[in-house]
Amino acid sequence: MRLKFVAVAAGLIVGAMPVQAAAPEVGLDAAMTSLPRIDAPIALLVDSGSGRTLYARDVHRRFVPASITKIMTSYVAFDLVRKGKLRLDQRISIRPETFRKWKNVGSTMFLPAEAQPTVAELIEGIVTVSANDACVVLAEGAVGSVPAFTRLMNEAALQLGMRDSHFNTPNGWMDEGQTYVTADDLAKLSGALMTRFPDLYKRFYGHATMTWNGITQPNHNPLYGHTEGADGVKTGFTNEAGYGFVGSAERGGRRLIMVLGGYDRPIDRTNQSRALIEWGFSAWESHPLFKAGAPVGVAEVQGGAERQVSLVAPRALGVTTPQGQKPRYTLSIRYKGPLRAPIAKGETVASLLVRVPGEPVHALPLVAANAVPKGGVASRLRNGLLGLVGL
Repeated sequence: MRLKFVAVAAGLIVGAMPVQAAAPEVGLDAAMTSLPRIDAPIALLVDSGSGRTLYARDVHRRFVPASITKIMTSYVAFDLVRKGKLRLDQRISIRPETFRKWKNVGSTMFLPAEAQPTVAELIEGIVTVSANDACVVLAEGAVGSVPAFTRLMNEAALQLGMRDSHFNTPNGWMDEGQTYVTADDLAKLSGALMTRFPDLYKRFYGHATMTWNGITQPNHNPLYGHTEGADGVKTGFTNEAGYGFVGSAERGGRRLIMVLGGYDRPIDRTNQSRALIEWGFSAWESHPLFKAGAPVGVAEVQGGAERQVSLVAPRALGVTTPQGQKPRYTLSIRYKGPLRAPIAKGETVASLLVRVPGEPVHALPLVAANAVPKGGVASRLRNGLLGLVGL
């Protein structure tokens, strides 16, 4: 395969053509002047729709994630559900040794020894109340063992380009540093979680409380009940890791993702996370390029029932600038082509490259608008003949 670059047709972008920008440093200086105090040793704020980093501090430094690990646990669970290898209504029995080891250890669902929770109940416990016991029960029930499940976690990390992360446990319990992440990697993971599994994300994330087996517990996400549009993602704490947080909020189709690590006090994590994400919405603005589901271009397909597949935006895509600054950019599509069938509807198969002067190139995901199954003999013969005559 070879990389293909395709210029995006100007006609596809309505009301968002490149224009001359005011001096970039003027708007940026104004935005940074209003930045709230952030004491976290590790910090990152990203506009998901444009890929632009709004604030960064030591984002490639490895750190212990504690319960933030459970974002990847839910990612793997969602992937198994989507592939039909796990059902949300599937019931899982608890192994006696698992019950003895994880009974009342850290955050928990208080699973009784005889319980047979559904996969959906376990995911809810993992996401909402950070249940350590639910993570192990899910891992064992889904693929047979914790090592088998963490193997899937690390395979997913590799596929997502999380080059500085490793998972040794599904719940983030202390393991002498064998589980580690970076802020940059966590932002990639969280963005992929929302983009690839939007329905499952909306179903399980964003809940302020959970009641199971007569016990109601709160979600410790500091944005819930205080920040408009907050719907994720996960807090974490151990004495080894300190207080960390991956947070997200969406307003008017614009999503911000924030990663904070290493706080000594939970009150600082609470106050500063709320202030940082509000700054992201107020000091910066998004200029729309494509709405979610909008067509962006096409890609060539090899060995399929069709010779091309339409590429669409999986979420609202745009260009982010400091408040009041007009954008300037060029667009192109990149993919390894021709794509090889079969291709699943919604599969990420290409990137929209957004080039803004003075910034790194932003690569935003594009997905297949429809499935392209493998072609039969007749389809391959037809496509081959059409290719020979340049059609």
